Order: sequence, then C-alpha cells, then structure tokens
Amino acid sequence: MTQAPKPLAIVTGGSSGVGLHSTNALIGKGWRVIMAVRDPDKTLRAAQSLNLPEDSYEIAHLDLSSLASVRAFHKNFRSSNRALDALVCNAATYLPQLTEPMRSPEGYEISVATNYFGHFLLANLMLDDLRQAPAPRLVTLGTVTANSEEFGGRIPIPAPADLGDFAGLRAGFKAPVSMIDGKPFKPGKAYKDSKLCTMMMSRELHARYHAETGIVFSTLYPGCVADTPLFRNAPKAFQRIFPWFQRNVTKGYVSQPLSGARVAQVVTDADFIQSGVHWSWGNRQQEGRAAFAQSLSPKATSAARSAELWELTAGLVAL
Repeated sequence: MTQAPKPLAIVTGGSSGVGLHSTNALIGKGWRVIMAVRDPDKTLRAAQSLNLPEDSYEIAHLDLSSLASVRAFHKNFRSSNRALDALVCNAATYLPQLTEPMRSPEGYEISVATNYFGHFLLANLMLDDLRQAPAPRLVTLGTVTANSEEFGGRIPIPAPADLGDFAGLRAGFKAPVSMIDGKPFKPGKAYKDSKLCTMMMSRELHARYHAETGIVFSTLYPGCVADTPLFRNAPKAFQRIFPWFQRNVTKGYVSQPLSGARVAQVVTDADFIQSGVHWSWGNRQQEGRAAFAQSLSPKATSAARSAELWELTAGLVAL
C-alpha cells in the first residue's frame, strides 16, 4: 500500500531557538519540514544535534533581509510543484546594541527588513502554494513586547512599539530614515515595531484572504523564551540575568522545546483552526494551562491602519 505523503511545512529561522524546536516538534507529529535559513551548514549541525530523521527535513537557503533572496527561495520551491500545508514565519533578528542602523541589500533598516518586509513578501508569494493544501495554515510568531494590552508591551525601554503615522515608510524608508514612525533610530524599538507589523500583517492576511482561500492565519506568543539565541546580541549581563528573572520573578519563562511544541500545536491541532486569532498561554506560566485567544492592542487590530500599512509595505517590497 502506498503511504500518503507527509504534510509539509516551511519554518523560517529553523537553525536555532524556537524555529529549530518547532521543526523538531512538527517532525514528531509526522510532518516534513523545510528549514529556511541563512546558514545551511549551521542548520545541518543543529539538526544533527537533535537527531532529526534525515528523511523528515530539508534545508534551504533564505535570507529574509534580502527581497531578492525571498524571491529566489519561492521560485525554487515553486519549481518543486508541491502543495504547502503550513508556513511558519518565525525568524527574527534583534540587535539592541547598534548605535547606527544596519541596512538590508535594498537599503532598509535591518530589523524591519528581516522580521517584517521579508516575511510580508514571503507570505504573499506563498499564498498560491498554500491554497493547494486541504487545510493550510500560516502561523506568525508575535511577541508580548509589541502588544500594549499587556504589561510587557508598555515597558518604556527603549520605548513601546509605536508606528506613528508611518512617516518613515511614506518617506521611502531608506537613509537617512531608519524608523517606521520617521523618528530617530532606536534599535530595540525597531525590533518591537517590526513584530507589531507582523501581527498586523497576519490580521490583514486574514481579512483579505481567509474567506477566499480557507487558509488559517494566526499569530502566537509561546511565552518568554528567555534563553533563545535571539538574544545573542544583547549585553552579556542581560543574557545572564534575563532568564533568571523570567524563571523566578515573572514566572514567564518557557523553554525552547516547549515553545517549539506550542508552535507545532498551532500549526497542526484542531483546537487552533480559528483564523485571525493571536494565541497565548499567558505571561505567568501555569502547568497544564490551555492556550487562549489573547486580545491585542488597538495598534494591532485597527482595520484601517492595517490596510494602510499593507499598501505602504507592498509598494516598498515591489509586490
């Protein structure tokens, strides 16, 4: 008897942290995963360190900071003539110690280019591939620091996420502009802003395409993965103190394997078929607690602002 093919997921940033452990968890649920990454050699070593079955994953080059790389990745995937069951937009860069903005190949500030522009273009390009699958999902990693409905999203260090009236995007988002709101560069805020944009992107994808395609669009916050390699560029003292603080003070700490398991749940389980939802397990972790639909701030849920952000971004990525 011919065995049915495994469902297929693409996980961006699968070389480490949440992406790597999401890959592991999806494989454990019987999926095949394309690990879309900047560094294939590093990713192979990481996959081997977890003893991932060689017939359950592929490694493909994708540099989300480069719009040309995103297009090349999609072209290569399309040539394989496969349906895609899930796209997991996980990869992110966080560079809080920069004093001047780094730029993408197209000249955009690197955090927004990588975390948001790259995923925006990738998600749009992959819609036709997803719609061929029987029950497709597009899952995007959000963060509490971009949701001002929660305490973590109101912390003023360096500033809460705030896109203003998109003045920086309207101005073309190239030097000397480095922030979406057009204000002076703050690297930590650039990260928060980019993640707010991805959460708004998911809502707008739902509004535009869910009814037509049946694709389930959702975001999630798996908890505070305080020791993830995302923080590799943070100050060394922060890297030591932050995990301890999250474990012992806020009780928000979530391990990398648990975060991956939660992503895999949102990708595969029947409890997560509602589109347009942000899933959370809460800020203070409770063993056995089920996920719930978390409220997002008006900054993330305004239909008019999400549509406006969409149109500005589409122009900048030449969609």
